[in-house]
Amino acid sequence: MIPYLKSNHPKAYAALKDLRSFLSSLAMADDSSSADPPPPFDPLIPATPVSYPLQTLEELESRAYFNSFHFPFNKASVKLPAAAAALPSRPRTLVCHDMAGGYTDDRLVQGGANAEAFAIWHWYLIDVFVYFSHNLVTLPPPCWTNTAHRHGVKVLGTFIMEWDEGKIRADKLLASKDSIRMYADRLTELAVALGFDGWLINMEVNLDLGQIPNLKEFVSYLSQTMHSSLPGSLVIWYDSVTVDGDLNWQNQLNDKNKPFFDLCDGIFVNYSWKEDFPKQSAEVAADRNFDVYMGIDVFGRGTYGGGQGTTNVALDVIKKADVSVAIFAPGWVYETQQPPDFQTAQNRWWGQVEKSWGIVQNYPKVLPFYSNFNQGHGYHIYTDGKQISSNQWNDLSSQSFQPFLAYSGDSNTEPIQVSIDFKGASYSGGGSITFVGTLDDKAEFRARLFHGELPLRNSPVHFTYSVKSNGNSLLGLALGFSSASNDKKTVLLAASGNTLLTMTQFSSHFTSVVKPRRVTKLDQEPGWIIQESSINMAGHILTEIQALCYRPKPERSAATAIAADDILSRAPSEYYAVLGDLKISADGENKNFPPSDSWHVSSEFVSWTSGSQGSKNLSVKIIWQLKAGYADLFLNYNIFVEKLNSPSSGTQSRLSEVAHEYLGEAAVKSFYISDLEVPSGTSFLKFIIQVRGLDGTSQKLEDAPFLQLKVEG
Repeated sequence: MIPYLKSNHPKAYAALKDLRSFLSSLAMADDSSSADPPPPFDPLIPATPVSYPLQTLEELESRAYFNSFHFPFNKASVKLPAAAAALPSRPRTLVCHDMAGGYTDDRLVQGGANAEAFAIWHWYLIDVFVYFSHNLVTLPPPCWTNTAHRHGVKVLGTFIMEWDEGKIRADKLLASKDSIRMYADRLTELAVALGFDGWLINMEVNLDLGQIPNLKEFVSYLSQTMHSSLPGSLVIWYDSVTVDGDLNWQNQLNDKNKPFFDLCDGIFVNYSWKEDFPKQSAEVAADRNFDVYMGIDVFGRGTYGGGQGTTNVALDVIKKADVSVAIFAPGWVYETQQPPDFQTAQNRWWGQVEKSWGIVQNYPKVLPFYSNFNQGHGYHIYTDGKQISSNQWNDLSSQSFQPFLAYSGDSNTEPIQVSIDFKGASYSGGGSITFVGTLDDKAEFRARLFHGELPLRNSPVHFTYSVKSNGNSLLGLALGFSSASNDKKTVLLAASGNTLLTMTQFSSHFTSVVKPRRVTKLDQEPGWIIQESSINMAGHILTEIQALCYRPKPERSAATAIAADDILSRAPSEYYAVLGDLKISADGENKNFPPSDSWHVSSEFVSWTSGSQGSKNLSVKIIWQLKAGYADLFLNYNIFVEKLNSPSSGTQSRLSEVAHEYLGEAAVKSFYISDLEVPSGTSFLKFIIQVRGLDGTSQKLEDAPFLQLKVEG
């Protein structure tokens, strides 16, 4: 953070401040010289939905945000699981986003067109996620809250005061108890309304000693109102101003900042600490040692151990001291374009975090459970093996449960390489897991997919997964179970094939081997096979899901007939398989979608403009709501449009070769379409909202709710 520079290198800080002012004026000059400068952002005018911060206390006080056109789109749709409400009593991992100043590709609420957009997918290593920027009130874009909550991770916004302007704002904030409580109430209201879990408070300004009692009141009151309004919420204090009023980063928990720590849920300690500071901080915190988050700046700016590729040095020291860690700016991997590519570099960097810190999240925990291994960006979109879009895209809200793929090192000697593939055809979403390498007939290779914590009841549990493979490359699922008495069992959900040979091959490796009860080949989408298996492990907990790569052993009579040189050529041989998605479900789950007439669909802000060659452009907001029922069962919707020359109730013809044009995905029950081109001759537009279930299923388009709009003129 800039505080270190300001404290330790004041001349450099002054130069940076002057440079920032110069660049700002230069940007303004560029804008003024532009032939057609963009109009200033007006949140009241309908436009492509975006996330944005609040810049002034006046915005916060007036509650102007709630009048914004963009507000309804910025509500997170995924709630934090009840099991994640209380932080675990162990060292925790807090990750502070700070990627390129924030609000980049992620500001586009309905998604963007950057297939290489920044993302985090190692959520199983994170407890708390903070969205940070240098704006006064940083509101996390809902895509981060949605995907973090899906993985059991809490999300915080940031309330920061810094620089000279921050001092002016602090004076206003701390003017009286009334102002303190009013602003705290406004912050609480924002967090509850947008669905995130609390605040990081960063007061990087010098204060008068007489203002400290009011600052302590602010921290205390904000914590109380957050806790009462949102059980399980957090308020974290950043190690900045002291109880003496001085902006003096302590780099540890001590008597200068502990009074603030005592009034909230934890402290984010500045990152210029010495080796013994984590241990000393733990001693000061006493029984609240896990509420101390020792900072690490991944860029390495004054941080212990140097950050960057040696972040593990600081991680090891913090872990040994039995306190928590706050990792600041892991976007370093992306911003500095670490070689050879972002996927590899990201997995390598988080691999060292896992090696030092260990896995902190477990899933699946509840049913249904579904993952299509989608990271929230890609080069195409598929549904049930069929491509619905060939456009590049990014949207973190669509990120599904992420697999616990282990990073095996730069000099990989494993026989099978495991990776997320975005370029090849997917079964669902925009990605899949590929297994490529060499494997002989007697070998097997395991790759972890998930660490579970799923208690199983008396009814059967069903596993459904999509696979595409070459030759005799087989892919099964190896499951691990434990019971209250620590009884360990393993089950192989084998691929379809010769049952007797499979039993012979694996009976000594597993407690039981289960063959698929149903195998479906998608004829229209060549290569994909859907395998369904069922098990009954009542009283056990599903703890491990692995992919098992193997080949069937040749039958003995056939093997003896093979020439010696032919046997040698068979081992090892190429292996290739793709895992498209995985669903785990139980009996009794409602898998039916409400019929189309169960929904009320309407439009707002309809705007037509003239285009070229007789075409028109349409902007419109579409809203839908279940008339009755549990809408929380449906959190994502695909939006399509049909362009027709007559109403759907009579004879009609489409004006496009594409029957249903994919427009995007919605994570809330509304979608804004901006400047949709409507060709000449179009009489009606039929907007279809394809409802998607928590188990990965999608409603048939012909049964989905829709809105029919007559073309103006």
